Amino acid sequence: MKVTALIPDSLVTEVREFSSGKNITESLIIALKEWLSIQKLKCLREKVRKSPLTFKKNFTATEIRKLNRQ
Repeated sequence: MKVTALIPDSLVTEVREFSSGKNITESLIIALKEWLSIQKLKCLREKVRKSPLTFKKNFTATEIRKLNRQ
């Protein structure tokens, strides 16, 4: 998708430095993907905070490994 946006030069320069993209477009794509990943993790963290994970009684990692190897 082609987009026209007014972004301060200093912000674009900083994004290019941190993302190590080949050009402005690649740098912005890298930055946006990373931002999305962070937001998704925050969302997941909030879901887990509201409804913590629970394990079955007598849960052991050894038993799970056995199941996974079958």
